[in-house]
Amino acid sequence: MSTSETEQFWSKPNGMIPNSRYPLLVHRSAVPGGGEDLVVARFRENGWLNNWHYPGVYTYRHFHSTTHECLGVARGWMQVEIFGEGGPILRVSAGDVIVMPAGVSHMMVGHSEDVSMAGGYADGRDWDNIRHDHLTEDLRRDAAKRIMMLPIPGRDPATGAPMQHWIDAPSSVDAGLNDFRDGLEVSDS
Repeated sequence: MSTSETEQFWSKPNGMIPNSRYPLLVHRSAVPGGGEDLVVARFRENGWLNNWHYPGVYTYRHFHSTTHECLGVARGWMQVEIFGEGGPILRVSAGDVIVMPAGVSHMMVGHSEDVSMAGGYADGRDWDNIRHDHLTEDLRRDAAKRIMMLPIPGRDPATGAPMQHWIDAPSSVDAGLNDFRDGLEVSDS
């Protein structure tokens, strides 16, 4: 598989949404033609486990704080809004794989009638589901702390190569996230 079609999308905190200092990756045609079994097999061979199949992804804004996630289009196409309200909308089709850093907001906003997604989590970690419409300041603070403690996965779920895009990402300091990090230690009590 060629990695020449890997797209990177960068984010910053957006209101209560932490997003990530790591880029969201889209590997176009990573699993040519898609197929649930082929997509899941690719994820599993690269250490992204706790796999699932679903007709798309949730249609409300949410993120995960306990793990990074990969999303593969097994069939059809999907449009997903990333980074919170007003964020970019990506269109992915059969065979495309999204590598979603923990903390990155995502929500399905359009899809084909036959859409089928497969997903998985780095090292098979358990996932949580933090909805924007249920987010409090305490939940946001705790989630951001969990996200910052997660390791970079050993291999990219689509390519099997080291996660070089994340290894080379700027540090929290270089990414201008000092104020965000310092704000996590502030307590109202």
